[in-house]
Amino acid sequence: MTLNPNFWNDPKEAESVLKVLKSHKKWVDQTKSAENAIDELEVLFDFLKEGEGTEEDVENQYNIAIQELDEIEFKSTLNKPEDELSCLLEINAGAGGTESCDWSEMLFRMYKMWADRKGFKFSVLNQQDGDVAGIKSVEVEINGEYAYGLLKGENGVHRLVRVSPFNAQGKRMTSFSAVFVHPLVDDSIEIDINPADLEWDTFRASGAGGQHVNKTESAVRVRHLPSGIVVECQQERSQHQNRDKAMQMLRSRLYELEIERQNEEKGKVEAGKTKNEWGAQIRSYVLDDRRVKDHRTGFQTGNTDAVLNGDLDGFIKAYLANPIGIVVDED
Repeated sequence: MTLNPNFWNDPKEAESVLKVLKSHKKWVDQTKSAENAIDELEVLFDFLKEGEGTEEDVENQYNIAIQELDEIEFKSTLNKPEDELSCLLEINAGAGGTESCDWSEMLFRMYKMWADRKGFKFSVLNQQDGDVAGIKSVEVEINGEYAYGLLKGENGVHRLVRVSPFNAQGKRMTSFSAVFVHPLVDDSIEIDINPADLEWDTFRASGAGGQHVNKTESAVRVRHLPSGIVVECQQERSQHQNRDKAMQMLRSRLYELEIERQNEEKGKVEAGKTKNEWGAQIRSYVLDDRRVKDHRTGFQTGNTDAVLNGDLDGFIKAYLANPIGIVVDED
């Protein structure tokens, strides 16, 4: 198709084909890399049997081959069309007042550092700061291949237990914040929206951005009347740009609603979206005991600092290997 002289006559279709081609090439390259690693291991093992080479060389190549295979197996769990997309990530402070707002800001930092590790682009679309400290709510766009597939298991309530820096008595406090992850639709996904179903508002941006952003009504809010979905965007300098971004955010929410409808019987998408309070958490971060535990998979680690600095891969892989929430090891 790409060698057809008329391939670029329809640029939108051409870009869609190239995106699919790029995805296929990545799988082929990864598979060839694993095959080469296994071939190299077999050669080194044959040399060892002939009295040449060392066990250390074989062991090192074996670990490389295992790593290649594990990566392919892990990526094969991301097999839904929406898994390859970028995502919108929301964090909302729950029960706990200032404590929860501070916890929401810690989660915001954690996901930003995770995105930086992956080489993903991290952009704040809408943010409401806490009255004293932290963040009441924030919505960000994380741009990168498989961002949604990797983060979809973060949906749910995250619980923090720590000795509070905001409490003069130094008491142990519990805070809650809810995380929601939505696939960010692109041009390859058609979402029809009737303009008559939309209700628009404009307002002044509340965040940083300079005189122009804060003195003009560049921020927008749109309500989709049939579904009741409301999205806001104040990221861009112009109202026109914010309207375009708000429409993409709305299309993403409507697309997720369709995914949820299709997966309703399995309960995978909505399982974690419960009340933002005690007993509803998917994961607990107990800082004084130095323990972070996912209650759906049983996966846990004692390196709380690494987790809060964006090291989430263990939790992500455990969830994707066991998405239906069967606890593997309560201990």
